[in-house]
Amino acid sequence: ICKPAEMEKLMENDVFMAFSTYAAIVILKMMLMAPMTAYYRLTRGAFANDEDVSRKPAEERKKLLRAHPDVERVRRCHQNDLENIIPFVVIGLLYALSGPELSTALLHFRLFTGSRIFHTIAYVGALPQPSRGLSWMLGMLVTFSMAYRVLSTVCPPLKMTTGPVDLDLFYTSLHSYDT
Repeated sequence: ICKPAEMEKLMENDVFMAFSTYAAIVILKMMLMAPMTAYYRLTRGAFANDEDVSRKPAEERKKLLRAHPDVERVRRCHQNDLENIIPFVVIGLLYALSGPELSTALLHFRLFTGSRIFHTIAYVGALPQPSRGLSWMLGMLVTFSMAYRVLSTVCPPLKMTTGPVDLDLFYTSLHSYDT
């Protein structure tokens, strides 16, 4: 359990504070996708569940219970956020606690945040490819980069300075945690 003094110390850490800021931004962006989906459902008259249109006459209900391309586009964008932002937050927290340089951490956090905001604009706005694909790829690369840093911090044989990883050393280091 984290003691108040330890929590205060953590909140004084610039990398942790930067992570908290950018994580909050992308989480809020992801949360806004649900109201955006509701807005598109209402304005396009496309509902997914019987109870959503239960007060309408039977004839009108049939017309309203349908899929609409704009609604589905926003839903897919939201799904993509869930698949990318949650791993970023988990890996990003571990990364922030691994002691990276502030400038490097800020680069990671800003690139990811910018890529996700642009990804949403490209997805919802139906911008031509490769705009959406490149923004998605940038976000994934940032998350993988942070994951590599975390793993190389806790498992030193992963530090690829020169040449391939010594698998015997890697195996030995993994089992050294068992004792």
